[in-house]
Amino acid sequence: MVWQATAHVFGVPISGSDTLIDDKGEMRWDLLDVVPVVRAGGADISRSAAGRVNIESIWLPSVLCADGVEWAQASAERVSAEFTAHEETAHLELEIDAAGRVESMRMPRWGNPAGEPFHYVDFGGWAESEAEFGGYTIPTRVRVGWFFGSERFEGEGEFFRATIDAVEYR
Repeated sequence: MVWQATAHVFGVPISGSDTLIDDKGEMRWDLLDVVPVVRAGGADISRSAAGRVNIESIWLPSVLCADGVEWAQASAERVSAEFTAHEETAHLELEIDAAGRVESMRMPRWGNPAGEPFHYVDFGGWAESEAEFGGYTIPTRVRVGWFFGSERFEGEGEFFRATIDAVEYR
């Protein structure tokens, strides 16, 4: 996984990437493409990046159809998938509506939100729309962050919003 972005904080660009390559995670972010803001790697970052890739399987549903994925249905509105990938076991919970659309996703993810020591934290978000690409129907507008399912999500946990306009599966 290589995820690159540019965000603007008070109009100033911060650009960089989060990566997980050969099960090694790294974060590199720069202010104005010059001043290093974040340089992080090591075992904790790798575990957190693996969790991120695992929850993002909602955008590559073939992962959830693979051998070794164990599905369970807790209720008509909740299903869960357990699988191991990138040296991390995912316990992914999906809340679905009556038509089978994903409404939310949640799983314990290794991380250190709010500067806390690294530990498993509820991570997830809301799927607000969906579309079909290449035969797969996936969430296309999401709000995601730490502390999902608690009051902390809205105030300090949510850190990522995305709208997917196009997907190409290869």
